[in-house]
Amino acid sequence: MTPEDQEETQPLLRPPRGSVPRGRRVFLAAFAAALGPLSFGFALGYSSPAIPSLRRAAPPAPRLDAAAASWFGAIVTLGAAAGGVLGGWLVDRAGRKLSLLFCTVPFVTGFAVITAAQDVWMLMGGRLLTGLACGIASLVAPVYISEIAYPEVRGLLGSCVQLMVVIGILLAYLAGWVLEWRWLAVLGCVPPSFMLLLMCCMPETPRFLLTQHKRQEALAAMQFLWGPEQGWEEPPVRAEHQQLSGINAIMFYAETIFEEAKFKNSSLASVIVGVIQVLFTAVAALVMDRAGRRLLLALSGVVMVFSTSAFGAYFKLTQGGPSNSSHVDLLAPVSTEPADASAGLAWLAVGSMCLFIAGFAVGWGPIPWLLMSEIFPLHVKGVATGVCVLTNWLMAFLVTKEFNSLMEVLRPYGAFWLASAFCIVSVLFTLFCVPETKGKTLEQITAHFEGR
Repeated sequence: MTPEDQEETQPLLRPPRGSVPRGRRVFLAAFAAALGPLSFGFALGYSSPAIPSLRRAAPPAPRLDAAAASWFGAIVTLGAAAGGVLGGWLVDRAGRKLSLLFCTVPFVTGFAVITAAQDVWMLMGGRLLTGLACGIASLVAPVYISEIAYPEVRGLLGSCVQLMVVIGILLAYLAGWVLEWRWLAVLGCVPPSFMLLLMCCMPETPRFLLTQHKRQEALAAMQFLWGPEQGWEEPPVRAEHQQLSGINAIMFYAETIFEEAKFKNSSLASVIVGVIQVLFTAVAALVMDRAGRRLLLALSGVVMVFSTSAFGAYFKLTQGGPSNSSHVDLLAPVSTEPADASAGLAWLAVGSMCLFIAGFAVGWGPIPWLLMSEIFPLHVKGVATGVCVLTNWLMAFLVTKEFNSLMEVLRPYGAFWLASAFCIVSVLFTLFCVPETKGKTLEQITAHFEGR
């Protein structure tokens, strides 16, 4: 066993035996870091209201056709994949805090470029930059929060990453009701600017400082975060399923999907979806440290199986009706079902999507990001989490970019039934491969994977 391995099987910092940390600044630090995921959620949700606005734009403003709209929604995931690689390098070299500070630059720059866009290429460039920032934030924020949190609240704080993502998505949907795409991009600059200000006042994670042999700085950071207790002990102690569920395609094209489902007020339906995602992610955060990760993942997967199957059934029943979609052009109609019957079934589409979002928010939304930050040992955390984020965002790109093609080739019902099949695989994967990590220190989790 190398010295690094020996170091990582010990609780690097913990309060005296039997005591529980009382400091509240850990929650402030977690909130500051979680403004990165809030910005990331806003960038993801931005395309849903912006695409219809850009498709209606009149010269000299840039205007998106169907192909450009597809790229506008998907290109952010390519930037995020690159951001995952860059973030994996930064998090080990520059540290967790500086990496979070760095990601504010492409967030603000990207939205500024979109605001000033005079053509489609500027729009794409701005989206690519915000995607780069999304990739860095999605990697570094969970790592920062997991390393500053003590075991009793790590599930709660770790789940706040996804909670802030869905709040950011909901914010984009709500703002999209009243703001055109330029002013919506201006609003996108606000969360990363606040993050920059708050993170300047927060410490580096104690675990990272210890790996840099800065013990005094680590103790000072721990006392800032957990409270001024003395006598800290160091006793020896021996994500592609997420994207294949179809979640990013649904969130990017929420309004378009509801238009395809002939739901008259597609903007309202998208906001309802966002509210449900926020509420159920908050529920998951509250019960995470009691129910455990595996139970919530399995429950989440089962709910998504039934909801995507029901959504596919809706499209099967109404496949031939007229459509007012602004984005997806389906194959020629083959059904003769009356339009009023199809409209009556619109609530099946709304109910199915809301159930899917609720199921995803309870488990497969927050938990993969939390597990990613928990299971990797310190000496490989940057590289390993970088690979996970790269894989996640490449899958997000494939699902998002080819969602339109899937709906054309498989028909809408086939696309959602395919997502249902992947959700079944996710349930089996959880039951047979995912360990429980609730209530364990990061060092105990490392020891478990190393067989000690």
